[in-house]
Amino acid sequence: MSAPLRPRAAAALIALLASGCSPAPTKAPEPPAAKVEGERITYPANAPQLAYLTIEQVQPRKVSISHLTGRLYLADDATVRVFTPVAGQVAALRADVGQRVSRGDALADIHSPDYDQALADARTSDANLLAAEKALARERDLLEHGAAAAKDVESAQASYSAAAAERARAASRLSLYHGSADGTDQVYVLRSPISGEVVERNLNAGQEVRADQMLANATNLFAPLFVVSDTSRLWLQVDATESDLAELRDGQRIRVSSNAFPGRTFEGTVTNISPTLDPATRTVRVRAVVDNPDHVLKAEMYVAVDVLRDPSRVAGAGFLVPSKSIFTVDRVSYLFVAQAPGQFERRRVEIGAEKDGMVPVTSGLTEGTRVVSDGGLLLEAVLEPDN
Repeated sequence: MSAPLRPRAAAALIALLASGCSPAPTKAPEPPAAKVEGERITYPANAPQLAYLTIEQVQPRKVSISHLTGRLYLADDATVRVFTPVAGQVAALRADVGQRVSRGDALADIHSPDYDQALADARTSDANLLAAEKALARERDLLEHGAAAAKDVESAQASYSAAAAERARAASRLSLYHGSADGTDQVYVLRSPISGEVVERNLNAGQEVRADQMLANATNLFAPLFVVSDTSRLWLQVDATESDLAELRDGQRIRVSSNAFPGRTFEGTVTNISPTLDPATRTVRVRAVVDNPDHVLKAEMYVAVDVLRDPSRVAGAGFLVPSKSIFTVDRVSYLFVAQAPGQFERRRVEIGAEKDGMVPVTSGLTEGTRVVSDGGLLLEAVLEPDN
């Protein structure tokens, strides 16, 4: 009969039996290592690291600069602010705001002593010229028959020349008022100097007006009586940022859209780029002309503007990539390009200013290139583990 085991020996025997019955734990396999060759990293097809990488195809840069806002206003070269050349009292209004007028159409009638005097001077000069002409003809006839002296003809000639000069002066003054000595109406008619639309009126019937009111210092006095503008085209002001300057130049086509007319665009052209920046807003004032053939766009509207790129420059516009795909090493920009499944190459690129989470790449990429948009820094850590 065997002797009973001591407690310590029994515990050791139980531990030994237990270890012999349970298998030893196995160590998890290491993920397959990446193969690094110069700027290139290659992973096996089953590498779990690939699940942390996002790959996207580069996008050609758009042919416009979007998200610009502009303000429409009347074109200065197609707008006339009408003042009166005579003093007097407004007798009647012949045009109102919003009315289309042609060149020479009446805007208002004015009872004016100035115009009456100009009309009287013109008629008097006509009569004096006619009398001087008859007197000269009579003296010449008398001279031919020996009944007058040569000095009398010379005197008549001088009187005729003076009358002709006075008539020319009076007619010129009357023409400034667009009047005629042959007319019978002594009311001065204020007329539109251009064809267009009456966009502003600052007078009423019975109002006194003066030719020198534009020299006054009070706004309510020197405001023009009428403003007439050809609204078939408007000027557009755009305050562009410094980052947009590289894309802007005279002659570029633009497209304008307004919330008032959803789905509709209007064409225009950049005509002027300010040579200086606004020191307060750090923007550049850009002026463009916008076609408005049916007059639906209105001055002082705020509109969205797309500046179309010059077609000759589209080919060199580059591509857009997500901003998170770009990383910098020693002030040089890089990204990773997917060359084949599991194969990536670090590539140096030239970039522009970021906008809306996208970065323009002007060199280093070609059409159809696929880049790592998320996970580039993980690949960089594999390529340069000491950085």
